[in-house]
Amino acid sequence: MIVCAGNIEFFDFATPIGVGLIDSAITLSEICINTTPKFLLFIGTAGSYGEKKIFDIIRSKSACNIENSYFASKAYTPVDNLISTTPLVSRETIVNSSNYITTDVSLGSHYISRGIHLENMEFYAVMKVAQRFNIPVGGLFIVTNYCDSNAHRDFKTNHAKAIQMLEEYIRQDKDKIFGNFSNG
Repeated sequence: MIVCAGNIEFFDFATPIGVGLIDSAITLSEICINTTPKFLLFIGTAGSYGEKKIFDIIRSKSACNIENSYFASKAYTPVDNLISTTPLVSRETIVNSSNYITTDVSLGSHYISRGIHLENMEFYAVMKVAQRFNIPVGGLFIVTNYCDSNAHRDFKTNHAKAIQMLEEYIRQDKDKIFGNFSNG
């Protein structure tokens, strides 16, 4: 099953689950209770902390939930906030999820030093739901912006083209994409 956030990110072959951590977790849980998918592929846009380029298409099987205040030693969590369905290796892209978009470019180096390269609001919730229901999961993202003071403007500027590019990429060979995720 292919899922997406919805709102302004719709694909005719994907089921929208909601924007942000909470709505996506609730909706995806309801879907999994009613019809347990054999595999979940989340598709959508992402911001880059600096190393991934605009319009790069990246797959991931790893997500985390780290808030920016963590890097200033102003927060901690008792929650296991990193999920990966594959052994973490240097080439794996970890996607951070928060209900907030990072606009302070200086924070990018903190994320990158921990192997975290992208920011997407829903992926951690998708991973947690998949983990709870024991469903294999992956994510496919296209970069629309950098996590800096122009994040929202650049997202809006690049969004339509990014959605079109991601849709074309998926339509080219859905079987290959699903195979790549199931083979690690």
